[in-house]
Amino acid sequence: MKYTTIHLGGNKIELFNSLLGKETVQVNGEIVSSKYSMLGAEHPFTIPEDGKEVNCTVQFGFSMNGVVFDLHKEGSPIVESEKKGCAGLFILFIIVFSVIFVLSQI
Repeated sequence: MKYTTIHLGGNKIELFNSLLGKETVQVNGEIVSSKYSMLGAEHPFTIPEDGKEVNCTVQFGFSMNGVVFDLHKEGSPIVESEKKGCAGLFILFIIVFSVIFVLSQI
């Protein structure tokens, strides 16, 4: 499902994230990066700007509000989302819930 769209320097950057952990970055309708990750992956890619290729990265992650991302262009932040370590708490919750569920079945 589409997570968000960012218009940057005449380019349309679209971010997608599936329930199965597939993260996809599209620039101007073309897939430039696609990875599977449960905790968020870094996606390096380039965009055309003023006749040259500019390096960008998107880093997906999790917070108390759900999926978040950071976008950097040439190392400078364009979008930064607050991350409060929710991913670790979420994983701990899943492990504890799974252990309780297994023990209740014995």
